[in-house]
Amino acid sequence: MTTPSIRLDNVLDHLLDAVCLVDAEGRFVFISAACQSIFGYAPAELVGTRMIDLVHPDDRARTLEAAAAIMRGVPNPHFENRYVRKDGRVVPIMWSARWSEEDGVRIAVARDITALKRAESVRTALLAISEAAHVAADLHELFRDIHSIIETLLPARNFFVALLDDARDTLSFPYFVDEHDSAPQPIKLDSGSLSARVIRSGTALLLTADGNGTICANGEFGAGTPSLDWLGVPLIARGDTLGALVVQNYSGDARYTDADKQLLQFVSTQIAAAIERKQTETRLRHIAQHDALTHLPNRKLFDDRLQAALDHARRAHSCLAVLYIDLDHFKQVNDSLGHAAGDRLLHEVARRISGCVRESDTVGRMGGDEFVVLLTGIKQAAHALLVAEKIRAGLQRPFALDAQNVSTMASIGVATYPEHADAGHALLRVADQAMYRAKKLGGNRCWMALAELAE
Repeated sequence: MTTPSIRLDNVLDHLLDAVCLVDAEGRFVFISAACQSIFGYAPAELVGTRMIDLVHPDDRARTLEAAAAIMRGVPNPHFENRYVRKDGRVVPIMWSARWSEEDGVRIAVARDITALKRAESVRTALLAISEAAHVAADLHELFRDIHSIIETLLPARNFFVALLDDARDTLSFPYFVDEHDSAPQPIKLDSGSLSARVIRSGTALLLTADGNGTICANGEFGAGTPSLDWLGVPLIARGDTLGALVVQNYSGDARYTDADKQLLQFVSTQIAAAIERKQTETRLRHIAQHDALTHLPNRKLFDDRLQAALDHARRAHSCLAVLYIDLDHFKQVNDSLGHAAGDRLLHEVARRISGCVRESDTVGRMGGDEFVVLLTGIKQAAHALLVAEKIRAGLQRPFALDAQNVSTMASIGVATYPEHADAGHALLRVADQAMYRAKKLGGNRCWMALAELAE
């Protein structure tokens, strides 16, 4: 049997890895055909050029060190570095190389490990997302962590999350990072926006501009800076669409591809699960810390906020006040109109009290028809009495319940730190005693605690 004559270079040209010969000066003297798919250059373009010129600038120093070690006779079967392709893209390479003293060349085999690196990055990202779902304090912190994780996978300088409110058919943007525009106001699901399109269809959307054109991505919010690329994926957990995750580019330095879309789709399932978990935790925490009827802080949460406010007041040498509010003759409303009407009245009372104070203050429900207010950063005790009077007057205005006007009045006791007490439970007790003093005097009035009550 005759052995066929086979040219070695023809065999090498059929390998998926690139086989290279590099002389002592670091120039290519031979490279197989696979170099074109890996580096973007034809073999004829690379022969005679310096190998180091193709290496990513940040990897050149250690590449030269590795090459010197190989020329000293130390083989390196697993050396990784990055090369810059002809089209400007960066490609990670795994090298296996050794020095042939007889031929005076380095013999090296180059393998493109882009897919391997991406798979490793995705595994790491999925683990990081799962961890973030457990350790993030709230949704905003979770979104911030997810943003950082996504940036390890693809360019995500401009990144936002759109969440769907099923009850109102609206989209909100609780996390929005953009180099040109600020977060938009909530929009309707039927607005025709790109985010809404992704959510309604349940499918990913990649829009890229041709040539020097742009797509009006931020135009979905009515105004904004047009971008070159817009990539959005739905966030779906257990069959329900929670919202969308979006990245976009304004410059041609990094463009999105179908591979990026598939990657973002892949990790979006884990992201959606993390968001759903955090939303559930938030709802449960709200239920545990708030009154079910009025949605005001309950006694436990109010006590926590009062303690935190006292700690701050001590450090800052500032004042705070507690108002204890009890509705006068509330039982008559329940007896004459029923408990359902009484519940609606309590709900409206809570809204009216909240409308009389600042966002930085806290309104809580102690139970029944008793409410409390924490006023922080007040200048003097008289200011707390003014707020109490504003609340009393506000509650005196009739409430519209079941097509009839219902009138109510309130007795309000006021206690301040540091005048009346320096502990939370003591402040509440003194304010409660002051409230009962207001009731004994006929109700529908405010009463500032006296020094003897605090003793």
